[in-house]
Amino acid sequence: MQIGICPTVDFVFKLLFGNPKHSRIAIHFLNAILQHLLKVSELVFLNPIQEQETEDDKLSILDILATDEHGRKFIIEMQTSVPAGMGQRLTYYTACQYVDQLYQGKNYASLRPVISICVLTDPLFRKVPELHLHFVLRSESGVILTEDLQVHVLQLSNLRVKEENLRDASPLEQWSYFLLRAETMTMDEIKRLLPDEVFSEAASVLDVVAKTPEQRRRYEARLKFQRDEAARAITSEEAREQGRLEGRLEGIDEGIEKGIVKGIERGELFGRIKTLQVLVGVGESTREELSNYNDEQLTTLLEQLRDQLRNRNA
Repeated sequence: MQIGICPTVDFVFKLLFGNPKHSRIAIHFLNAILQHLLKVSELVFLNPIQEQETEDDKLSILDILATDEHGRKFIIEMQTSVPAGMGQRLTYYTACQYVDQLYQGKNYASLRPVISICVLTDPLFRKVPELHLHFVLRSESGVILTEDLQVHVLQLSNLRVKEENLRDASPLEQWSYFLLRAETMTMDEIKRLLPDEVFSEAASVLDVVAKTPEQRRRYEARLKFQRDEAARAITSEEAREQGRLEGRLEGIDEGIEKGIVKGIERGELFGRIKTLQVLVGVGESTREELSNYNDEQLTTLLEQLRDQLRNRNA
């Protein structure tokens, strides 16, 4: 039987990665993200998910905040849409957590790294094919100023791993597959395709949500909320696209109008020049010949013919 619970719903995501009872799941996930950086062995959650929350709190799902044995602080969040200013938002919250460490009596050397991890079902960078993007402060030539401020973006839509090569995939690719596919998988399939015990533990968390009425109700509420938000985002984007299209059409209409006005003005200029050429007694230019002149050249020719006519009548 399929699990039927989607891990990318923020309520479930926090149950998976923000629950002290299952800290091994978050530790494994963080190490998959960090790759070559210092490994996480211990994790303390600064805002652990509450088992009992009020009815009023059921839609207030916060990001996950945690710190490890190295003093690094982690911000982990799940986004099923990409709001405007996402890059600035990630930068702002990472910087805020960094600045908050420097209270009175501490110096800059005591600051510890802050690492933000944003998991996205839709890509933040649509033309970038990478699954995982890692941002730090560095020069254009690649010299790192500091790794104290880090932003990791996991673009799940860029996962290219298939079921047949899942066992040979990296831990991060396996986590991405789990987040995208666990809802439609059975417990046996997860154990077969993802043999690391941590994935079975994560699947058991989803199974509890599916079988616990209160958690299932909260899951359905959050799922509906996220779908409504996605629908509003699509509607807003369609409206913006329609606005852009109308703007382009208006621009075309304006361009045509300006072109017509410009053509009339040049036609009148041609007529004046040809009339003056007849009065002055010089050879009359054809329309094709005058068309080869730009506006400045036509104006100069017109003034020259006027001067010749005045001198002739003087």
